[in-house]
Amino acid sequence: MANLIKLLALAAILWAIYKLVFGRKPKNIIFEMHFKNGHLQQHSGKIPERFAKECRAIAKKGKLNCVVRAQDLQPVKLHVSPSAGAKYAEQIHAAFPHQQYQNSPAKA
Repeated sequence: MANLIKLLALAAILWAIYKLVFGRKPKNIIFEMHFKNGHLQQHSGKIPERFAKECRAIAKKGKLNCVVRAQDLQPVKLHVSPSAGAKYAEQIHAAFPHQQYQNSPAKA
């Protein structure tokens, strides 16, 4: 009986560690785009239309496998996964409409 309790406690601890390590998602995400072989596979949130078109064109040209994410930090931060490469990440950052998010009110 004591061994069963120890085993259950160990399983609960391992499950909690797993959830802490792999269960986290970045907070305050405005939008997220997943590209695979240059094509948009998945997206969420409100993506500015012009930026979405430019980003798709850049991804298609470079056959990118990457994630592009905007987080609502002050100021808004655009994250491009390292698998995109420095050249394409720079192009995506240049296409991002930073001024659209500069005057947005801070969240309480």
